[in-house]
Amino acid sequence: MTQTIFSKIIAKEVPAEIIYEDDFCLAFNDVNPQAPMHFLIIPKKPIEKISEAQPEDQALLGHLLLKAGEIAADQGYADNFRLVVNNGEGAGQTVFHLHIHVLSGRPLNWPPG
Repeated sequence: MTQTIFSKIIAKEVPAEIIYEDDFCLAFNDVNPQAPMHFLIIPKKPIEKISEAQPEDQALLGHLLLKAGEIAADQGYADNFRLVVNNGEGAGQTVFHLHIHVLSGRPLNWPPG
């Protein structure tokens, strides 16, 4: 995988407003928030997009989802938030390092896009 802005954030080469970090993932506030709460949670393991995840990534993917909920709760949005994963350019993915957008704090309409 080529180096991305997210891999540079993980390496602390690019600053970010980090709100959570452990051995497996990192969460930081989005620089262009689309809701009052909008953070990204990314795996430290480089996976370009969800469709490229492998069976051995199952525990990591579950960890990301659990941590997304815990962090949302820590931010005051335990019961109302949206998770978004874009897979590929046609779906709106612009950084090719798997990431989950976590949004809340305003009405989130359906369909989303």
